[in-house]
Amino acid sequence: MALWGGRFTQAADTRFKDFNDSLRFDYRLAEQDIVGSIAWSKALVSVDVLTVDEQQKLELALNELKLEVMEDPEQILRSDAEDIHSWVEQQLISKVGDLGKKLHTGRSRNDQVATDLKLWCRQQGQQLLLGLDRLQTQMVDVARAHQETVLPGYTHLQRAQPVTFAHWCMAYVEMFERDYSRLEDAIKRLDTCPLGSGALAGTAYPMDREELAHNLGFRRATRNSLDSVSDRDHVMELMSIASISMLHLSRLAEDMIFYNSGESNFIELADTVTSGSSLMPQKKNPDALELIRGKTGRVYGSLAAMMMTVKALPLAYNKDMQEDKEGLFDALDTWNDCMEMAALCFDGIKVNGERTLEAAKQGYANSTELADYLVAKGIPFREAHHIVGVAVVSAIAKGCALEELSIAELQEFSPVIEQDVYDILTIESCLEKRNALGGVAPQQVAYAVDQAEKRLSSRDNSAVKVRSARLTDIDALESMVAYWANQGENLPRNRNELVRDIGSFAVAEHHGEVTGCASLYVYDSGLAEVRSLGVEAGWQGQGQGTAIVQHLVEKARKMAIKKVFVLTRTPEFFMKHDFIPTSKTLLPEKVLKDCDQCPRQHACDEVALEVNLAEQIIAKMNVA
Repeated sequence: MALWGGRFTQAADTRFKDFNDSLRFDYRLAEQDIVGSIAWSKALVSVDVLTVDEQQKLELALNELKLEVMEDPEQILRSDAEDIHSWVEQQLISKVGDLGKKLHTGRSRNDQVATDLKLWCRQQGQQLLLGLDRLQTQMVDVARAHQETVLPGYTHLQRAQPVTFAHWCMAYVEMFERDYSRLEDAIKRLDTCPLGSGALAGTAYPMDREELAHNLGFRRATRNSLDSVSDRDHVMELMSIASISMLHLSRLAEDMIFYNSGESNFIELADTVTSGSSLMPQKKNPDALELIRGKTGRVYGSLAAMMMTVKALPLAYNKDMQEDKEGLFDALDTWNDCMEMAALCFDGIKVNGERTLEAAKQGYANSTELADYLVAKGIPFREAHHIVGVAVVSAIAKGCALEELSIAELQEFSPVIEQDVYDILTIESCLEKRNALGGVAPQQVAYAVDQAEKRLSSRDNSAVKVRSARLTDIDALESMVAYWANQGENLPRNRNELVRDIGSFAVAEHHGEVTGCASLYVYDSGLAEVRSLGVEAGWQGQGQGTAIVQHLVEKARKMAIKKVFVLTRTPEFFMKHDFIPTSKTLLPEKVLKDCDQCPRQHACDEVALEVNLAEQIIAKMNVA
């Protein structure tokens, strides 16, 4: 069923439907559409369109749908729905009946898709930051291992001056650092919520859009409804960053292809990123790097297409904007894949240090050192430059290096040259003299590697933060606890209980959105229980539960609690965090009284586990 059929007396031509429908690609926004719908349902309660009971029914159904999508996203493609918004609405109506039809009150697909896309871009942006971080980390590790590996540096693809393989690696680390910074900035700029902007003129319902934005984890609401539904700057900005970063990846790939060639023989790529020839058995082709280089144009094309799509579009929304998603999805997927492949190319790489040193010694790379030597002897640089040029011509004619010329031969070019010249013509001298910040001297390269490692280690890439719960989290806590209680995984807790026990709760927060919770209930005699552990539907497997449990165990340790226990149907999760099975008979009587509330009390399948913090402290002291 279309969302707009009342105005029309004829059905759409099937060819137009195929041309118009976007479900085949915007199905990737399913989770974002569901999350946005939950937030919108809460906003409708604030303006008396929905009752609290109706909202809870909708939220429960939407969370169930979110889990179903997480388990099988391809199911969406088996539908004939027009787009992801109509698919979600159809599924919701099938779960809750006519109540599902009330959810779209005051909302347009224009502000809905704008919100979905921003939520997706924000989440994808964080994943891309992780990809850049992994690539930089891999390259810094390789740089640290090859600080003493000499490599010829090039200009115009001619051997110029000696550098080190580490210095070359760090050049690309700097490029990717700029990409990381650009991406962080872009994520900050797109962190505004369009929901509540309606089709173009805003919503007629007096809801608090700032509160709505915060419920979705956005920094603030957008400020102009016309701009909100037609803004695709964030799409183009992410594509632009992807294009610049792909440029860096392409340059990296080209360097490595050249270094890997038989003519250079500087590096050998691992078998895991190379392929052979169907005809020539001796070949080992750098296909991963060539594909990175080739896919760069694909990302550029997506950016150019998007800019041409938006160029000269009148305000506000136009169907042209449906063309934003396929190019964006492909560009960011391609960028992410290429970063992963680039990092993989450094895994198992072999650097032929003898060959790189030999190549660095060729090509008269120490000519500049000889010129600097003459300047130190009082000869003007331009004259010194000419003298060395003549010396190089002579060395070429004799088929030898500059340092292989005798002192008598060198003095034919300038009488100021003495025996000490040979000390400055060595590769080691060439490197050590360039000791200014950013230079290739071993001391500077080591400093650069150290600083890069510090920058990388200081990044918070988890995007998961755990903090003590606040009263402003009550709605989120009540929703999660009720959801998992309905699933039979936790005991029910009413709102008054949650308010009373707010001090015992911790919540996981992902970019401002509460995504998980649990409480640490303290008993007499140094015993505590992890209760009400729950993660928002769709956030499972992303570190939320782990972060919360670690936080509560550490809190218990600081409180000098001796043991922390849990009753659970997923013991394997807690056993990963040092919990071990124990007997329920050893638990306090108060714990067993709580079981009277449980619908499964007569067929209990929960397992008791505990972690003994007192024993851990003693064990650490004995090791020390």
